[in-house]
Amino acid sequence: MKFAIRLIFLDMGDEMSAAWPYPRPDSPPLLSPEQAEQTLEVWLLPKFSMLTLFCMLEPLRVANRFGRDLFAWRLRSVDGAGVVASNGVRIEVDGRLAEVPDDAHLMVVSSYEAEATVMAQDRAVLRRVAAHGGWLGGLDTAPFILARAGVLEGHRVALHWESVPAFRRDFPGLSISRKRFESDATRQTGAGGTTGIDMMLDRIARDYGPALADAVSRQLVHDRQDVPADDEGGASDAFTTARYANLPRSVVKSLAVMEANLAQALPIPEICRLAGQSQRQLSRLFLAHFGETPKQCYSGMRLDWAQRLLAGSHCTVSEAALATGFTHPAHFSRAYRARFGEAPRDTAARGPG
Repeated sequence: MKFAIRLIFLDMGDEMSAAWPYPRPDSPPLLSPEQAEQTLEVWLLPKFSMLTLFCMLEPLRVANRFGRDLFAWRLRSVDGAGVVASNGVRIEVDGRLAEVPDDAHLMVVSSYEAEATVMAQDRAVLRRVAAHGGWLGGLDTAPFILARAGVLEGHRVALHWESVPAFRRDFPGLSISRKRFESDATRQTGAGGTTGIDMMLDRIARDYGPALADAVSRQLVHDRQDVPADDEGGASDAFTTARYANLPRSVVKSLAVMEANLAQALPIPEICRLAGQSQRQLSRLFLAHFGETPKQCYSGMRLDWAQRLLAGSHCTVSEAALATGFTHPAHFSRAYRARFGEAPRDTAARGPG
């Protein structure tokens, strides 16, 4: 049996003249800054997340298909040489960071070891853009770089949930958001990964209206995420909701109490009281879902938090222990080595430096 594919093209004529028509079949080429209404400068750091970069750029590319030349972008590195992402793929860039205009729209994209290669002159570029009223953004761990440059004061900050404890420790004066991203007139920060899609859709909606943002979202086969306003805190609610979706209510309550009390460990009976569950029943549920008792799970959560502090900030081993409810350093070190296979001082030695 033979199969044939027949392509049929329809001439839609004037029907394509709506405000945001169906994308042109001849997708326009990548635009130059001279052709586009807006140009996004993107500073790539070594070991940046490729997923984050693509999720940020694709909504802008798709927006250009709807009959207008809206967005261009230029990739930057400190020295103008290509940058290797965390997946080992090398991306060539368009120029050096120092060449960005004073009034640039500049997005910083980083992931692992965000500040390892950042120099004082690089932070000076961020301050120059901020001083001239430019727009600055950062994805994943990039808010560390922006904050170190002193350009996030007065702005709520969103970043990857794993980086929250280290960020809070290094920048206690900044307001951390539980949202997946935060946007205002001159700053935009976000958790990285697929959050870049929603960040750019938000930008498109602000600048060109929700109809275009919705059309781009449909082209990307992406359901736009509504980000509820809430208080500052640690891991994002979106992450917590997804992780706890299929767990019993009392287990979810217990985990929420544990996460809210990492710095000063509560007794397990008190957690049971707050969760409205007997200790025997809660232990049975934890063993069934996690293979651990509530006490073991709670200890593991606090140790994971300590590891993030040691790996992502400049805190000492003693400070990390106290920040996660361990009052005896020897007990902390034993528990840490048992969980991660190394001493906490070894993790701290590989920190941001």
